[in-house]
Amino acid sequence: MTEHSNNTLTNNCKTLSVAPMMDWTDRHCRYFLRLFNPHMRLYSEMVTTGALIHGDTARFLRFDEFEHPIALQLGGANPQDLAICTKLAEDYGYDEVNLNVGCPSDRVQKNKIGACLMAEPELVAECISTMQAAVKIPVTVKHRIGIDNLESYDNLCHFVDTVAKTGCTEFIVHARIAILQGLSPKENRDIPPLRYDDVYRLKKDFPQLTIHINGGIKTVEDIAEHWQFVDGVMLGREAYHNPYVLAQALTLWNETIPTPHEILQRYLPFMERELSAGVPLMQMTRHILGLFQGMAGARKWRQHLSTYAHQKHQGLALVEEAARFVDENHIIRMTYEPVTTTPII
Repeated sequence: MTEHSNNTLTNNCKTLSVAPMMDWTDRHCRYFLRLFNPHMRLYSEMVTTGALIHGDTARFLRFDEFEHPIALQLGGANPQDLAICTKLAEDYGYDEVNLNVGCPSDRVQKNKIGACLMAEPELVAECISTMQAAVKIPVTVKHRIGIDNLESYDNLCHFVDTVAKTGCTEFIVHARIAILQGLSPKENRDIPPLRYDDVYRLKKDFPQLTIHINGGIKTVEDIAEHWQFVDGVMLGREAYHNPYVLAQALTLWNETIPTPHEILQRYLPFMERELSAGVPLMQMTRHILGLFQGMAGARKWRQHLSTYAHQKHQGLALVEEAARFVDENHIIRMTYEPVTTTPII
């Protein structure tokens, strides 16, 4: 991963990351999450190769320098198209490109993207090899432990071994199988049982590879536990619904934990800049609803923002009002310095 002056990777050999989540981990969300912890990796929403090649490339790839280290997750199965998009990511300044081999949605399957590719490890290997040849940044894979009738540990090993022979060294493993026939994407996040031991065993059997674990991880204690067996931990929905766990994880680096109000204070300049550029307030407030999760007044905070943030005349004053519900003795001051970083266009 590339190191940057404003956000460098920790010297700790273990890593923490936030999963790519469709409709959630957009650039507003990622900027917000970065405020909690400078050490973790951030991943974009999955972007299909077709969207990048034939759509608004700049809109899909735009991010703020503050987000580093950041990876672009691609969805696709055509090696040449994936190589083109991987090169675009490198040119835009991404630190990593990740291939999605885990999404179980019907729409994705129809385009031969996502978890269904676990049935074709040779094709995945061809994709990865072609992507690697196009760039110097790391190319990684995020996948399930299996799918449908290919759910044995032997199948998992065959997939990883086949892809690793390309020179790919980093695998992010969702510790559930994906049931492609009969379960929705949401059900696939909950119903198939977690099989953490399969991921631990994978690390033992492939010690030369960097193995990250994903699925059902919610607490700092969970992170520390998994770190004993694998190289990295990836948080998904918990990082979105209860993002403060990312700040609490700073204890693993022996660093001071900022308060939720301090984090919000640091997000305000970014919000001001985006509002000035014509971005609707709700595009940002929808990502911060979980900031005060578990605190007195958190429900009123969420209700206030959810009720009024869609109104066109609303601005940062609404956020200030909502924050007062959480702690009436801590009123967010609207005196702050504007951010100096500029987004990549």
